Amino acid sequence: MQHSERLFNEANQILVGGVNSPVRAFKSVGGTPVFIKEGQGAYLRTEDDQLLIDYVLAWGPMLLGHADPEVSLAIAQAAGHGTAFGAPGRLETELATLIQGFFPSMAKIRFVNSGTEATMSALRVARGFTKRSKVIKFSGCYHGHVDSLLVSAGSGGLTFGEPDSDGVPREMVSQTLVLPFNDVQAISDVFRFQGDQIAAVIVEPVCGNMGVVLPDPMFLTQLRALCTRYQAVLIFDEVMTGFRVHAGGAQALYGVIPDLTCLGKVIGGGLPCGAYGGRTEIMACVSPVGKVYQAGTMSGNPVVMAAGIATLTQIRDLPVVQTATAQTTRLVDGMRAILAQKQRAYTLVHCGTMFSVFFCEGPVTTLKDTQRADTRSFSRYYHEMLSEGIYLAPSAFESNFMSWRHSDRDIHRTLVAFEKCV
Repeated sequence: MQHSERLFNEANQILVGGVNSPVRAFKSVGGTPVFIKEGQGAYLRTEDDQLLIDYVLAWGPMLLGHADPEVSLAIAQAAGHGTAFGAPGRLETELATLIQGFFPSMAKIRFVNSGTEATMSALRVARGFTKRSKVIKFSGCYHGHVDSLLVSAGSGGLTFGEPDSDGVPREMVSQTLVLPFNDVQAISDVFRFQGDQIAAVIVEPVCGNMGVVLPDPMFLTQLRALCTRYQAVLIFDEVMTGFRVHAGGAQALYGVIPDLTCLGKVIGGGLPCGAYGGRTEIMACVSPVGKVYQAGTMSGNPVVMAAGIATLTQIRDLPVVQTATAQTTRLVDGMRAILAQKQRAYTLVHCGTMFSVFFCEGPVTTLKDTQRADTRSFSRYYHEMLSEGIYLAPSAFESNFMSWRHSDRDIHRTLVAFEKCV
């Protein structure tokens, strides 16, 4: 990794921590981050010319794999006509129509440039619609670096949260309640005591930011029932789960329909993109129709829209999600068999095309469960897998992803490496 080390040293001279997003710095696993030169299909090539099977996939959006020919062509053609206009274009309507085909609950849609923008905007809309201020989120769910959502649980289940980051005033999180994921009783208690003050509940319906953690059967159903009863807005953050756990997201998989949905970079073919949308009467609050202001000069960018159209058209017309899901199941089943043979008490969780290995005994249903994982053992495993040519998420508490370009041979190579490294 001589080139990566040199490049990381150079980057540290001018970029904060040598990176532009913290997890890339390998602080969780130690060592020097690998610098990527190019990607093709299911593979990455590093600056040290190491070929890696990629299970990070830009943290999820590359469901078609890297440098998909149709997406690359669409980007090139769109860029040839201009890269930004700051004015309406037909591609925005075309992509929104495609999204609505997968997510019928998104009756009205607004494009933004990231998942963070989507969740931030959805909360503002929910507060504007309900004329309330309090928001409920869940421990271990990450919704982007929004001030009011960078919050950890307070001292008790019914207390307000505390800032999770320097630079976030306590006042910014004073209206955010943090509850344990999957705790039906806690959410019921909060609504019983404060239901008329709650504007919204925001949740990752399948967690991916503490590793993959599945919802208990009644959890999402209870969220829906309580939000309906108390007239709060239920927001599904499907930035990660959209198209990954099901073509129609977790809401289609579990049959629980939110009021607002947030989507991320997969709808832009991996380019900077996001969207939020939902019930017509709620989205009617958004400017220029309503009084909730939200804007973005680059929202609906024509190059991004073209990439998104090329991506979602293939997901609609080809067995992309089905193939990637089947390959994920094949990989996870093989990993479980190896763990059983070696008598390792690790826990594998997967949903659709997302999967995680927790270095602890199961079950894993809450953030507290994930925190039992042996991070030192995970770090050793991570670097040994990397040396075998397998690129995993550089954290014990992140999801890994499958693309439809991962072949049977890739799965076999990954299982051979896994058997060596666990």
